[in-house]
Amino acid sequence: MSLNHNHPYHLVDYSPWPLTGAIGVMTLVSGMVKWFHNFEMNLFILGHMIVILTMYQWWRDICREGTFQGKHSILVTKGLRWGMILFITSEIFFFISFFWTFFHSSLSPNIEIGSLWPPMSIIPFNPFQIPLLNTIILISSGITITWAHHALMENNFTQTSQSLFITILLGIYFSILQAYEYIEAPFTIADSIYGSTFFMATGFHGLHVIIGTMFLLICFIRHLNEHFSNTHHFGLEAAAWYWHFVDVVWLFLYISIYWWGN
Repeated sequence: MSLNHNHPYHLVDYSPWPLTGAIGVMTLVSGMVKWFHNFEMNLFILGHMIVILTMYQWWRDICREGTFQGKHSILVTKGLRWGMILFITSEIFFFISFFWTFFHSSLSPNIEIGSLWPPMSIIPFNPFQIPLLNTIILISSGITITWAHHALMENNFTQTSQSLFITILLGIYFSILQAYEYIEAPFTIADSIYGSTFFMATGFHGLHVIIGTMFLLICFIRHLNEHFSNTHHFGLEAAAWYWHFVDVVWLFLYISIYWWGN
């Protein structure tokens, strides 16, 4: 393969990781089914191990080609930006489906749930307790990730490290509080359409927070290894975009499901 990387496209090297990733996800989902029905977690754990090993090695290769091999030129980075924009757009429509379900069910509750919203047997969360605290946490994390991005553009290594670390801590704190909220929840995913829409919407958002926290953690490690410069740091910029998207989705969740839906 030519060592000239000035073309406006990216020739991906042969890689086994898409195949091992597909095998890992298939094993993980099959393991979940086995866990739910037979209460055996062996296949589930094996799937997790395959996925985690694939993620580590695939991300390692991308970091190499972008940082040391010079394959992420300006033109290629422009394509990566559009790819990230389209990915976040698809995620927006993914969450729109949950909001559509929620408003369809809440604005015109059917007779099976007593023509009431929330349904008569449901005790909803107080929006001014843990949900409000989680809102403050995510808004604060949006401020700190913006601080990290601007500090990096000004070549301030220390402030970038500090603000990235604070953002990661806030993301972990959010996940811990949401797990506690789920444990203490007075209803389950099986409790009518309210439980289904609540846990599907907030659960998938929580999964996105965990993914975003991992994204930021990888960027933090790369930053400590001096992979980023003030002009070449799209990995961190993409993580910041994703984190802002997670923040905005939570604001809509808090206002509609926790506050208005209460």
